[in-house]
Amino acid sequence: MRIMLLALLLAAPALAQPTPPIALALPSPNVDDDSSSLVFLLTAKQAINDGKLDLAMEALERAESRALGRSVKPSLANQPSDQDIVAEIAAARRALAAGDRATALDRISNALAANNTQ
Repeated sequence: MRIMLLALLLAAPALAQPTPPIALALPSPNVDDDSSSLVFLLTAKQAINDGKLDLAMEALERAESRALGRSVKPSLANQPSDQDIVAEIAAARRALAAGDRATALDRISNALAANNTQ
């Protein structure tokens, strides 16, 4: 009995330590890594419609990365992009993270429209 109590007392500090959250890898969309933001937006839209929200989030992140690829003067490199498509994709990601599929789909549609006007 004493040994068991001693073991519990020694283990208590280790058991009380909070464990860091584990970042799970999101699934990769089944499209070429070099695809345009348009392809990733369409993939995200389909994934939301299919209920594959983790896949949709990854596709949105990749679409945003593609949309952020821009040429600017070095002195402007620290300024955030003011492109409509980037703002719409970011809004879609926030909506999806909040569980608001309808808004995420609306924002993806807006991003697709912004992509067509560039």
